Amino acid sequence: MTGRRPQRRGCSYGWTARGRRIGVRLGILVLASIVAAPTLAGASENWPNWRGPARTGVSTETNLPTEWDTETNIAWKVEMPAWSGSTPIIWGERIFLNVADGENISLRCLDRNTGDTLWTRHLSGGDHRERKQNMSSPSPVTNGEQVYVMTGTGVLTAFDVDGTELWRRNIQTAYGQFGLNWGYASSPLLVDDALFVQVIHGMRTDDPSYVLRIDRHTGETVWRVERLTDARRESPDSYTTPALLEYGSTREIVISGGDVVTGHDTETGQELWRANGLNPQNNGAYRIIASPIVHGEMIYAPTRVRPLLALRAGGRGDVTTSHLVWTTENGPDVPTPVTDGTYFYVVNDRGIVWVLDAQTGEEIYGPQRLRRGTYSASPVLADGKIYVTNESGLTSVFTAGPEFELLAENDLDDYVLSSIAVSDGQIFLRTTTYLYAIGERTSSGS
Repeated sequence: MTGRRPQRRGCSYGWTARGRRIGVRLGILVLASIVAAPTLAGASENWPNWRGPARTGVSTETNLPTEWDTETNIAWKVEMPAWSGSTPIIWGERIFLNVADGENISLRCLDRNTGDTLWTRHLSGGDHRERKQNMSSPSPVTNGEQVYVMTGTGVLTAFDVDGTELWRRNIQTAYGQFGLNWGYASSPLLVDDALFVQVIHGMRTDDPSYVLRIDRHTGETVWRVERLTDARRESPDSYTTPALLEYGSTREIVISGGDVVTGHDTETGQELWRANGLNPQNNGAYRIIASPIVHGEMIYAPTRVRPLLALRAGGRGDVTTSHLVWTTENGPDVPTPVTDGTYFYVVNDRGIVWVLDAQTGEEIYGPQRLRRGTYSASPVLADGKIYVTNESGLTSVFTAGPEFELLAENDLDDYVLSSIAVSDGQIFLRTTTYLYAIGERTSSGS
């Protein structure tokens, strides 16, 4: 399918009625959302990728801490050499971190009970800053037996959980230099025996964007498909992470960037569908940072604030109109939204919250301002609460659901880009100076 310019239409299927009767319907939808969410081994205890066990930013954990500071309710903290946009990844007794230190990038494995370093493995040299981010921004991903990590320099490496290197390759060496204006930051998506890696770029290169399927056992490319777009200037650049869409017996990889969101066959990489509309004014600066979210048979595609598109699964070809369910002009720029399938939570870069009906786009409430500051980390929904951290290290905790109630503001007074992770009763929060384990572990570990 060839790329097309987005249709210049500012449509919005935005309902504004408030105060819906929810009662029994809420309980039914919450139950349905739990059943519909993808399940992984140990999903209630592990955080295997940057958006958690269901890849949605939602945790089923309960009895999580609500209040803390640099000394209160801290199980342990361990020094970090620099900030990173990479989220800590947790499986069992291990935590994996993509770490920048000087000019070097490494994968660090910590003991989750103490924070002690179990091992460190060099990934790449050439670390440097691209405005906010450095080359450690992509988050690792694990299945509990192997861990895979990408660097902003293009080095993709596989280890077993004890630190033995299984394979290594350089994506830039194989397919040309990355051409993103602010450096590469997309995390790999692990699905069964496949790693899906996107390189969606164009600001600093004329080379085409592409998506890779890589055999996780060997590191070899299974397929590479080019992803065409008519986006211009900086708008081809995407810092998003691929999402997995599953419905019936169908599996698709969802990619956003370059003014469009697309769905690809997992076995062949073929583009199955494409929705325009992420850049209705053909703005040359519409790079996309917030990642697509999939919940059940709904696909949510943020852009640079407006419009965020909600699409129904199952389309083929141009689905711009046929599968568009709703849009909103109150999307985020950097933080990826979170949804449980009932409510759709947006926290924008200025700390303004909008909550919508996830199925219809109906506004439940908003705008609701959190403490002023810049928000880059993505919100997490857990234990009936939304947790979101701003760049100054202040984590706001407010109630999930149809009414806003601020429960706590927890200040670590340090620069933060990384989203929190949740595992076995604890919250893991990475600042420039420390990785914090917040609260007490529910189980005793091994």
